[in-house]
Amino acid sequence: MSNVNSVPLLDLKAQYATIRDEIEPVIKEVIESQYFILGPKVKQFEERMAAYCKSKYALGVSSGTDALLIALMALDIGYGDEVITTTYSFFATAGSIARLGATPVFVDIDPTTYNIDPAGIEEKITPRTKAIIAVHLYGQTADMDPILEIARKNGLKVIEDAAQAIGSEYTNGRRAGSMGDLGCFSFFPSKNLGGFGDGGMVTTNDEALYQKLVYLRNHGAHPKYYHKIIGGNFRLDALQAAVLDVKLNHLDKWTIGRQKNADYYDKRIRECGLEEYIQTPLRKEDYRHIFNQYILRVQNRNALLEHLKKAQIGCEIYYPVTFNNQECFAYLGYKNGDFPLAEEAANETLAIPIYPELTKEQCEYVLDSIADFYGVK
Repeated sequence: MSNVNSVPLLDLKAQYATIRDEIEPVIKEVIESQYFILGPKVKQFEERMAAYCKSKYALGVSSGTDALLIALMALDIGYGDEVITTTYSFFATAGSIARLGATPVFVDIDPTTYNIDPAGIEEKITPRTKAIIAVHLYGQTADMDPILEIARKNGLKVIEDAAQAIGSEYTNGRRAGSMGDLGCFSFFPSKNLGGFGDGGMVTTNDEALYQKLVYLRNHGAHPKYYHKIIGGNFRLDALQAAVLDVKLNHLDKWTIGRQKNADYYDKRIRECGLEEYIQTPLRKEDYRHIFNQYILRVQNRNALLEHLKKAQIGCEIYYPVTFNNQECFAYLGYKNGDFPLAEEAANETLAIPIYPELTKEQCEYVLDSIADFYGVK
């Protein structure tokens, strides 16, 4: 009989307990240096991130949202431009486009992966289209080859929104953030590589784009106080970089832990006869899924959500409203039903705990609670 009676969606304290002795000295080092903004700690982390992402350049920024914003700015996207992206993602994907005065143009998803359906992109291209943002949702990359080919054929730029996908791989070992013109990452604390606050990163293989990003990150200044372009304050601070640099040493081990938990869930859901009620995440062949989230697909999602909450099991809906149904985008003229596959996913998906520190007992408690909901023994 298990003694477990609750499981959080994420347990950052459990992670911190395993690395406290490594983290505290580097925080102390930054404090004693009094070098808090950019500097050697940020540079070191950028170099290691570029290598990890198999990209030539990496630039630390203030958040994943700002990574998207500065990437769009580097491509000179603004009023009158259109950017094609999925209708099913975290708000920043579309919000960053709209903030610059450009128009987000939405495409439905592949319901097996929840990522943008490349087959829906080409029909949305107009003379005003400048770029495509391909989101790698939940930790698995979008189908990039057809997206890159569409972009090449139509003279478009590609931004990878890899906020949930650090270390994930497309076919032939191609890493998230290394395939498009720019890759954008988030270090929000809940991410697989999470900071002690906000942080983000932009990757690129284009030297000219990288240099422009460097200027944009610091108000477009070059040299200091001389501004040739208008940028912003998008700087990553040294404390975050120092923490993230330590955590990067553990990221692959943590990813393996998430994958093992996903394997266990998959196996036990089959063994318990829950496949009749639950669709587990599809892992595409020759991809590396890093499981930022483990997503269940169920018909009676809201009732299951309430049942799990009563059992004190952390769970979350990622995401309950598609972009076309968001009030702030009403001006775009979309209506409910325009993207049926994404809208169905928004009504049927639920994330359950997947973090690497989960014990088998905790996983079993989650599965037992789900089985209890469906009356499966």
